[in-house]
Amino acid sequence: MSQSLVTASQTDVTDSIIFPPGDIYSDEPPLESDLHREQIELLIRLIKWWWRDRNNFYATGNLTVYFSPNQKKSEEFRGPDFFVVLDAEKKDRKSWVVWQEDGKYPHLIIEMLSDSTATVDKGLKKQIYQNTFRTPDYFWFDPVSLELQGFHLVDGQYQELVFTSEGWLWSQQLGLYLGVNVGKLRFFTPDGQIVMLPEEESNQQLQQVNQQLQQANQQLQQANQQIEQERQRAEILVQRLKAAGVDPEQIF
Repeated sequence: MSQSLVTASQTDVTDSIIFPPGDIYSDEPPLESDLHREQIELLIRLIKWWWRDRNNFYATGNLTVYFSPNQKKSEEFRGPDFFVVLDAEKKDRKSWVVWQEDGKYPHLIIEMLSDSTATVDKGLKKQIYQNTFRTPDYFWFDPVSLELQGFHLVDGQYQELVFTSEGWLWSQQLGLYLGVNVGKLRFFTPDGQIVMLPEEESNQQLQQVNQQLQQANQQLQQANQQIEQERQRAEILVQRLKAAGVDPEQIF
């Protein structure tokens, strides 16, 4: 066989191979309600702000995870409401494609329960996250009823997490607690401080400055009161000296 025929044959074979696309779009349905959307957005903003100096994680929500062993978009995909992947490049993605991410699955998943999804979230998805994803931390939360439950993978099986006295659940993957605060699922630090958004931090700093100003004003008022009391006492002394026939200027 001539070299030209070999080259042509190789070209035909290469052309016949269909490689999976590298930028598969997410294919998730609309969220149940504004509460669900706002809660997911809150969690994404919080973890991104908390880890703003880190470049080795990916956090997102309502995005499809494609995990087909055959590398086909039409097979084996799920859309966690919120998930975090550790040791991943921090960049925007259209979806999470496992076979293009060194085989990595989410390290933490949080599903938002609703009337239409609760059964799947507590059943089928929990089994997939346990047996296929091997996701170490799995939580679900109902933005309406505020039901919260969490699991950690131990020897290949999800073990239910125990609430702290504050009503929080610990995430080993995040190094943070999860708990309900003012009707929202929030993160808390190991020492019990709530993880805040940047605007919340600014408001807290502004409140602290205002408190310091108020304290300074109170101290100034107290100092002025003391000065006024001393002035009054001095005036009374002067009057007594004069009444006794003593010239105050000769004394002072």
